[in-house]
Amino acid sequence: MTDLPRPAPDALLRQAAQEGRGRLKIFLGAAPGVGKTFEMLSEGAARLSAGTDVVVGVVETHGRAETEALTRGLEILPRRSIDYQGRTLAEMDLDALLERRPQLALVDELAHSNAPGSRHPKRYQDVEELLAVGIDVYSTINVQHIESLNDVVASFTRVRVRETIPDSILEQAEIEIVDIPPDELIERLREGKVYLPAEATRALDHFFSKSNLSALRELALRRAAQTVDAQMLDHVRAHALGGNWAAGERLVVAVSELPGADGLVRAAKRIAGALHAPWTAVHVETPRSRQLDAEALQRIAAVLALATRLGGAVATVPATDVVTGLKGFVEDARATQLIVGKSARSWLFEFRHGSVVDQLVRGTPGVAVHVLPMENAFPGKAAIGARHKARGGSWGSAWGYAATSGMVAVVTAFASALAHILDLGNIALLYLLPVMAAASLYGLRTGLVAGLLSSLAYNFFFLPPVGTLTISNPENIVSIVVLLGVAFVTSQLTSRVQVQAELATRSARTNAALAGYLRQLTALKTLDEVAAAACAEIARLLGVRTVLLQPTPQGLAIQAASAPGTELLVMEMAAAQWVADTGQDAGQGTGTLTAADWQFRPLTAGERVLAVLGLARDDGREPVRSDQLALLTSLIEQTALTLERLRLEAEMIDVQTVRERDRLRSALLSSVSHDLRTPLTSILAAAAELRRDHDDPLIDTVEGEALRLNRFVANLLDMTRVEAGALKLNVEPLDLTDAVGAAVHDTRRSLEGHPIRLEVAPDLPFVRVDPQLFHHCLLNLLDNAGRYGLPGTPITIRAARQRHELTLSVLDEGPGLPPGREQEVFETFRRLEGSDRSVSGTGLGLAIVKGFAEAMGMTVEASSRQDLSGACFSLRFPDTLLVRGSDREAAW
Repeated sequence: MTDLPRPAPDALLRQAAQEGRGRLKIFLGAAPGVGKTFEMLSEGAARLSAGTDVVVGVVETHGRAETEALTRGLEILPRRSIDYQGRTLAEMDLDALLERRPQLALVDELAHSNAPGSRHPKRYQDVEELLAVGIDVYSTINVQHIESLNDVVASFTRVRVRETIPDSILEQAEIEIVDIPPDELIERLREGKVYLPAEATRALDHFFSKSNLSALRELALRRAAQTVDAQMLDHVRAHALGGNWAAGERLVVAVSELPGADGLVRAAKRIAGALHAPWTAVHVETPRSRQLDAEALQRIAAVLALATRLGGAVATVPATDVVTGLKGFVEDARATQLIVGKSARSWLFEFRHGSVVDQLVRGTPGVAVHVLPMENAFPGKAAIGARHKARGGSWGSAWGYAATSGMVAVVTAFASALAHILDLGNIALLYLLPVMAAASLYGLRTGLVAGLLSSLAYNFFFLPPVGTLTISNPENIVSIVVLLGVAFVTSQLTSRVQVQAELATRSARTNAALAGYLRQLTALKTLDEVAAAACAEIARLLGVRTVLLQPTPQGLAIQAASAPGTELLVMEMAAAQWVADTGQDAGQGTGTLTAADWQFRPLTAGERVLAVLGLARDDGREPVRSDQLALLTSLIEQTALTLERLRLEAEMIDVQTVRERDRLRSALLSSVSHDLRTPLTSILAAAAELRRDHDDPLIDTVEGEALRLNRFVANLLDMTRVEAGALKLNVEPLDLTDAVGAAVHDTRRSLEGHPIRLEVAPDLPFVRVDPQLFHHCLLNLLDNAGRYGLPGTPITIRAARQRHELTLSVLDEGPGLPPGREQEVFETFRRLEGSDRSVSGTGLGLAIVKGFAEAMGMTVEASSRQDLSGACFSLRFPDTLLVRGSDREAAW
């Protein structure tokens, strides 16, 4: 009787979680310009024609006429305006879309980062909220925006994309590939259908080379195939469908404790790499696994660790025997190819125990079985003894034989007492009782002895001629055969039941341990509590010593340990530091720094290593056995999630504290600045009146200091506006020559004693800036140069035109800037003390320059001069801020 296939609980739960949610469809492309947005709008228009309520949440046409034409006839939701650093940014109006609640929303560029102040930092999080309320979503993405492929793409394009989406978003979506050949995409680029001509030329020389596009295309097709394959398997498991559904290749390699298993893993890696297929190394844990020695267990753990390093998945499957376990795993994984090793066996061994390879070939139809030779893989005496003992090969205990003899004697006495009322057939049935009891309690051999003793007693005491072992009636031989047969069958069935019960108990124990551990972690609130609980529980469950190390600015430090006073030697600390730096295992039993007595494993969340867990045994053996790997992995994952939760909670508290501190500081600065502005105005007015009637140097001092204090107050107000994002831009074309001349005139007092060198060509293009904010930038740069330049040294103002930008620099001849700390001068209230720049100041002027420049779309840089001693501050205007041709004539 065969077991009917049953739906997988995990797959059913995932399907149930999708009930009531909207469906996500992603149009995936290899690169910009392949037509993702065009295809999304086309399908949206088709759905609208079919009667579906379709709304465009956000779409980026990039000025392409054919794409913009598709938006006609579709309802486009107005975008929400967000003010950020003086600029107005337009983002998708999530609240309006939720209120409108269409059947289908078109949301372009899924990996887009929202403007600060939006509800979610990423657009894919907006989409998740739409899906949660039952709205279907169509969206677009390029393959380089997938998190797991980000490093791969950057390795050959030399461009790292910062906007990514988690792979989990892709796994729950329907994927449609939008693909065109690389030559056709390059032709579209040359025709200006993707970028502007100048940008297209640069793109063709870098990202859009044919080799890059071909590699990106392959990545997109392969990633889509993996997603579809995973979704298909989920559906198959949820509906308990038979077969392996071999739309793509899936490999499984069986490993054991025998020497040579590492060769199987390497062969599996080569085959999977050639087929571009996922692969899994599986070890079947049978009853005889409990009898393996330490050396065999270490070999299993080492082989599984090797599979992990080579990029494969690993699994440990409990089963009554190897064939049953492998067949079950292959069916569950829907594997298409199975790799097993063939060790040297004698014909007598295979005759007695059968061939695992032959049974797998016959028992896995539809699966290609690769049989690879395993050199020097004949099991040793210890392994043979373990197998013999696991199969019931033990001779049993003296107590078992004594108890069995006693039971046979009791039954004989009981049957003798009732011999006058029982016939021979009923007496034979009584002897089944000690046979079944002995086989159930003491195993196969004891059960066979019980059958033999029962048959002898039955023959000697009850079969005529009584008192002899002679059997006069041949029919009575059947009774003896039945007794022996019952003993054999009962012992076999009992052994299977015991193994299955043990496996179920072990699984329940593991699940209970994980559940209890998770409940314990959930209740903890501090890092010290979590670290102590993790070390104690992992040590108790695995029977090892543990230590948890936390990264600090000074390096790794022991946070907690299962044994008080635990210390690590230099070798162990080096291994732990390597784990923290690389996120890979190290130490005993791994492939790195194996001389260490401890084994170290990273606790990671995303790409961040949160802590390092160390494990060791008192007897010096490898800390983790193969049957403990799954439990250890789950414990590490739960601990890492808890540490990440604590980190995020701490960051939220810090963010709230910083926000409150910034709010109070802004309010204080604003209040003080306004309160100072009024008396300063009166002082300046009084000084002007006194100057009419008197020519006293003291009046100049009063007026000069009042003007300096007035600039300080203005800086306070400007800094408050920058940090509050309250800058209002009034952009217009501006002549740099006039702007520089006005700034020099207004700073003539602070620049007194410094000759001004103007190297600004009169034919430079106008720039699009806010004149007032730009004037403030120049005032602060010139004031900074006047304060830090040595007395009598000139200040140079230089403007130069490069290929794609214009640069305006202010240079002084002073002590310069400390190497490596140039950008620190732009921080609020930051002054580089101890660097010979000891002139008094507030540290606001350059911070205001940076805030104003970035608000207008410029960048500002600081560096030490190369020709002389001094500092150089540069404002860079990109091409987008330059006025050319007829625009400049119109500005005139």
